[in-house]
Amino acid sequence: MNSNLALLYIGIGASLWGIIGVFVTYLYDMGFTPTHVVTIRVISTSIFLTVYVLIKNRELFKIKIADSKYFVGTGVISIVFFNWCLFRAMEETSISIAFILLYTAPAFVTIFSRIIFKESLTTRKVIALMITIVGCSFVVGILPHSNGNFSTLGLILGLGSGFFYALYSIFGKFALLKYDALTVTIYTFLFAAIAIIPFSGIWKVAPLFANLHVWLYIIGLGLLSTMLPFLLYTKGLSVIESSRASIIATIEPVVAALTGFILFQEQLNLWQYVGIIFVISAVIFVQEKSQKTYKQAFLSDEPSL
Repeated sequence: MNSNLALLYIGIGASLWGIIGVFVTYLYDMGFTPTHVVTIRVISTSIFLTVYVLIKNRELFKIKIADSKYFVGTGVISIVFFNWCLFRAMEETSISIAFILLYTAPAFVTIFSRIIFKESLTTRKVIALMITIVGCSFVVGILPHSNGNFSTLGLILGLGSGFFYALYSIFGKFALLKYDALTVTIYTFLFAAIAIIPFSGIWKVAPLFANLHVWLYIIGLGLLSTMLPFLLYTKGLSVIESSRASIIATIEPVVAALTGFILFQEQLNLWQYVGIIFVISAVIFVQEKSQKTYKQAFLSDEPSL
């Protein structure tokens, strides 16, 4: 797979993440809490992935026990804690502030990639990061006028969500040196499901699952907005640098804003349109040609974790 196709995969994956709000909103309306929805997300995705791998290639289930540390990283440390921090940040501050703090993830990825993977910190990456952060701020309404409604705890939680979100790219890189992208994805969600179920209290809302609409939203959440984008993102991540992948993935809030406008008649103001232009511009701007792919760079120097 060439780098252009990898960029396309990541862009499509991020777009599918962007419509997740549709299914989450409907599940909230049905009576589920944020923790329940996170649990439903990881369980349903695990089931879909398991069925898919059983059909495609059962050999993809094979991993070394010692390598479980990678999936504890992608599944528990990243997926579970990223979601927990994000939802708690929403409670402490607001959805807008929580999401812009979440999208500090590219900055964390760039820093981690520089330290761990020795990826070059080019001027293009730095500029793209700045454009992306400003664009996301416009899209979610932080700029040009912020209401300043956030606490110190909310700020820490929001930055925590960005931090843990960024770690998926980092842990994923190590796992991809040894395993297929599909193997990485399925074990990420299996480990996440095992970790969160005991603390979720999902059994307390069992009667809600009698509603057929709930199952339709679960399919949308687990298959369309989780399984497919993670497969696409992880596959793209196997070819291009994690810092570039993370920046491109920030097209997600743009799609989320457009989805709200089209489906829920949420009006966009001028600054939100400016933000959309900024984020799309950053996605285009960061598509510089790399002299070598990640795997080529590590053939002679494989890192350990």
